[in-house]
Order: sequence, then structure tokens, then C-alpha cells
Amino acid sequence: MLDEVERWLASRSWSAADRPPARLTAAKAARGTTVSVVLPALNEEATVGDIVTVIRRELMEAVPLVDELVVIDSGSSDRTGEVAAAAGARVVHRDAILPRIPALPGKGEVLWRSLLVTRGDVVCFVDADLRDFSADFVSGTVGPLLTDPGVQFVKATYDRPLGDLDGQGGRVTELVARPLLNLHWPLLAGFVQPLGGEYAARRSLLERLPFPVGYGVELGLLVDALHTVGLDALAQVDVGSRKHRHQDGRALGRMAAAIYRTAQVRLSRGHLVRPALTQFERGGDGFVPRTHPVDTEERPPMREIGEYAARHAA
Repeated sequence: MLDEVERWLASRSWSAADRPPARLTAAKAARGTTVSVVLPALNEEATVGDIVTVIRRELMEAVPLVDELVVIDSGSSDRTGEVAAAAGARVVHRDAILPRIPALPGKGEVLWRSLLVTRGDVVCFVDADLRDFSADFVSGTVGPLLTDPGVQFVKATYDRPLGDLDGQGGRVTELVARPLLNLHWPLLAGFVQPLGGEYAARRSLLERLPFPVGYGVELGLLVDALHTVGLDALAQVDVGSRKHRHQDGRALGRMAAAIYRTAQVRLSRGHLVRPALTQFERGGDGFVPRTHPVDTEERPPMREIGEYAARHAA
């Protein structure tokens, strides 16, 4: 590990307990900072309501830390939107945001569009499939942004159990993302959960970054944030343990391909063929190949979108 990364770990890695709610609300009020929380959701009716309930109860009613809580429904076929609204979130459908640009499938697309329907100076993203949700996922990640003007981007870090196995979650992180980062962006080697879906950033940074539309969004934002604001503006906060629905092996393979592609684009822009990933499933006559496109599209920095510029000028 680089000496610079060791110094960063000592100065930019914290625990959620380091910043109690009273300190955060005082810092927030002193600076007049507003906070938006965004949950991208697709068929998450089993968990989204509990997450919204905890955030509203502990971070909006008990203490005034979160100013707006928005669930972006990306086309759920279940009751995700209804459950989220009943729990107290504002629910916006992905396709209702910036309708002149047809929506592409993918999590990154939803995160990118969410910037148009939120107003917070700090934007915190939280996955909607978390179980046993703790408000620390929000207060922990926004904390450094409220108390330290030099911090611009904060990732949550946590244990990721796989069933009863401690620390065995995050298989794509260990097999794909961590090797890529260590080999090509060694300044990011100190991030424990580079692909985690819980992170917060200043709007002024997010609006300057391109957003990969699919699974590569977390790696893409982290790498681009490093190049835009430098390592010392990035941080991570330990929020405990993350429990969520795990993907099967084939889904993880597609995720890995998208993440690799995102890294590849950043290493060598403009000279790559459109990629695909072939996987195999056992059928009646042996193994059957299934070929899937790999996410390649990216949305431009939001500040380049006319509707966004007009809204924030107003």
C-alpha cells in the first residue's frame, strides 16, 4: 500500500459514532446545509418501507438532519411505490424525470436522474434492499460532509455477511473491483467497500461527474471523484453491518463485466468494441449459452443538462 494511502486511512476513515447527532445538526444549522436522501428502487416492497420509516423517525422527526427523502421507482411491478409513499417518502417514477431523454435500464440511470428532483446541498444514496436498516448508514456518511468543508465524497463501509458467513459478502468487490483499483488506481486501495451502494457527496461534485447507467456507477463515480477533487477530499465511515438480498452467480457475472467495462473505458476511452458477456445454464441437452449486453452507456455531468441548469439558476 502506498504511503499516501496509509496516511489517508489514518486521517479520512471514521466510525459513525465519531459524530453524534447533536454535533451533526449543530454543524448543519451553522452552515445552512441541506441534505437529500435518495433510494433507487426496483421491486423492493419487502424492505423499502422499513428503511423509509427509520430515516423519517430518527433523522427527520427526532433530529432535523434529513430535509428530503425521495424514492425513485425505476419501473417496479410490485407495490414498492405504494409502500414507500405510505411510509412517508416522496415517490418519483424514473420515467417522469427528464422525459425528453428516454430512460435506460440500470441503477446509475436512476441516480443520475435523481439529481433533477432533489435540492439538497448534500445527496446521500441508499440501496432499497437493506434489512435491519440502521440510520447510521445515512448519518454516518453525511457526517463528514457536514463537519469538514474539505470532504466532498464519503463511502459507507461495513461488514457484509453472506448468510451465516461473516465477511463473505461483496464477492464482486473482492474478485473484480479491488484488484482493478489496486492495479490501476492504487490511491483508492484504502476503500473497504468501493462498490457499496451507500454513499454521500456534495451536489457541487455530483453534478460535475458522468454517471455510468448500470452496475458500474459506483466504481465510475469513485474513480472520477478521485481525479476531480483528489484523495484528501474522499473519505469512508464505518456504519456496522450490511444485510441485503444477494445475487446469484450469473447476476454477479453480469455485474462484474459492467464494472470491468467501466474501468476499461476510463483507462482507454474511445477505442473499444461494444462488449457482451456469454454465460451458461444447464438445459435439457447440456449447457445453453446466454449472451447479455454489458452496460456501456454513460450520462454526461448533470450540469450540462439544460433543465438542470435552469432549475438551479432559479
